[in-house]
Amino acid sequence: MAGAYAANGKTVMRWCDRCGTLVLGDACSCGSHARAFEANSPGDVRPAMGDAGKLVRSLFIEAFGTAAPLERKAVFLNKVPGEDRADEVIAHGTVIAVIRFDVESGGYALDLRQAGAELFAPCAESNVVSFSGMSGHLKGKSLPGSCIRDVSGGFSAGAPVILRKGGKIGAGTALASSDSLRDAEKAVRIRDLADPSGTPVSPDSGRRRFVEANRRHLSALESAAVSDIRSFLKGRSKPVTASFSGGKDSLAALGILLNVVPDPDLLFIDTGLEFPETLEYAERFASSRGLNLVKAEAGDAFRRNVDAFGPPAKDFRWCCKVCKLGPITDLISKRYPEGTVTVEGNRTLESFSRSKTGFVSRNPFVPNQTTLNPVRAWTAAEVWGYIWMKGLEYNPLYDRDFERIGCYLCASCLSSEWENTRRIHPDMHAEWDAYLRRYAEERGLPQEYVDLGFWRWKVLPPKMRAIAQRHGLDLRPKSSSGPSMKVLKGASSCAAGGFSAEAVVTVPRSRPFVSVEDSLRTIGEVRCSEEYEIAMVRCRDGTAKLFGGGQVSVVSKTEEGASRLFERSVKALLRAQMCTSCGICVKRCPERAVRVDDGLHVDPRLCTSCGICEGSCMVAHYYDKLL
Repeated sequence: MAGAYAANGKTVMRWCDRCGTLVLGDACSCGSHARAFEANSPGDVRPAMGDAGKLVRSLFIEAFGTAAPLERKAVFLNKVPGEDRADEVIAHGTVIAVIRFDVESGGYALDLRQAGAELFAPCAESNVVSFSGMSGHLKGKSLPGSCIRDVSGGFSAGAPVILRKGGKIGAGTALASSDSLRDAEKAVRIRDLADPSGTPVSPDSGRRRFVEANRRHLSALESAAVSDIRSFLKGRSKPVTASFSGGKDSLAALGILLNVVPDPDLLFIDTGLEFPETLEYAERFASSRGLNLVKAEAGDAFRRNVDAFGPPAKDFRWCCKVCKLGPITDLISKRYPEGTVTVEGNRTLESFSRSKTGFVSRNPFVPNQTTLNPVRAWTAAEVWGYIWMKGLEYNPLYDRDFERIGCYLCASCLSSEWENTRRIHPDMHAEWDAYLRRYAEERGLPQEYVDLGFWRWKVLPPKMRAIAQRHGLDLRPKSSSGPSMKVLKGASSCAAGGFSAEAVVTVPRSRPFVSVEDSLRTIGEVRCSEEYEIAMVRCRDGTAKLFGGGQVSVVSKTEEGASRLFERSVKALLRAQMCTSCGICVKRCPERAVRVDDGLHVDPRLCTSCGICEGSCMVAHYYDKLL
């Protein structure tokens, strides 16, 4: 979107009062002036589709007895920071409210803005408070009950209210219930109070009007993206594929690619955790377009590994490598042995990790694949405008109020989306919920670990720590059957010279101790006694000894060398016992020294101890989260 940054973390957006819709570029295609307004950055605005639009209207009806100003109007949502879901509601070319999902109550709250108060004041049937007797700058102040002259409707403390004082209109929050408002010392917190701004009321508008208003801008985006793809593919002979996840972004990227390559293979990863709607949609879309849907299937990989690794988390997404990267790496190596150029729907506004995404990228875990990202700089509104302009069928879950669509139990989803899953697929929700409750009970964790979604983090962010503190929760496991480490001696100097480090690592044993010999080969020269369960590895950094009882002892000439060898040795122990057989390391090894057959196996004749396979291993990658 051609939006400019304003002060205080705001983004300047544009609205056409004639078309009654958001303008994505500098001007509306109808030729009318595009009025500027501000919203919170980064401004990844999306249309309020299906159930999302119904939710917004229901919250206004609950508060003010009507949603008339929003009926048949273009409404958009802009994601803003919050404990969970928080969206600015944009209508009539301004931000009229914020809706928030409250993790603790499991419900939504409406936070009215000044423009929303002006819009709803003429028709509101309830939650209107008239007052007098206060003067001066009132923003942020508390209104005493003695100043209240009239109250309409019945509401509870915390409800949004429209304020009236003479000709001024404002937005506020009730600090007491409607029946006790006049007796309260602090009755209402005043958010804003001002003379009406005169913001124009938009005409009826919908998808068709939105597309027509932005057709020139969307066509220009498409043209630039098509040109980028053509330029990259010129002179290259590798097969071209499209990543097709069932999500909107990959759909838009495919729409662009079809202008260049009319019949690409569609790469679809069935993680074994997909929504049934997604599976049906992928098959239906490919069939209707005459395209080949190539599936990488994870089967029961998640369920085979979840007991060993525990619930995935936002900062511990082991499932992605097991259920996505492993299968797709295997598929590409077999079907496209010379490699493939894959067009994907990665967008920089999706997450911090993708904020630096360029047009061309390569995933270090998926060799032989070069990725093109033609929609990387697009906003969600541009993606949806393009999909509607091209008439592309999209996943029906987007009409069920899902902002993003992935695995149904993904830890990266919001609590509000998890409630959506409960609503739409109660059986799938119940299965994972039951597992989480067993997991919590076995470790002595409180039920809030599940109820409030704490399972989604290994290390709680500030917003979740605050919730835990409010509830007085201790979220440290009382017992654990997973891996753990007790450091006996950190990397420190030895009396005999040099530096050493020692620890006891407890790892549930799933394979004989001798399996550690293979994983240690990626570090250096190994000697191992199966009978006495002792393994020793020598490398440039020093010497490490590992014992069947979990003891790890390292010596090195330098402190850095001791720390580095200690970490690699512990990772080797974890890899030996917790290998998921995803096979990514096999594809990454330049010497073809690695194979996976019920665990990791390394050919000492071929291995050069380069460590590349270790860098591609999910178990090693999450070493700090596992221990």
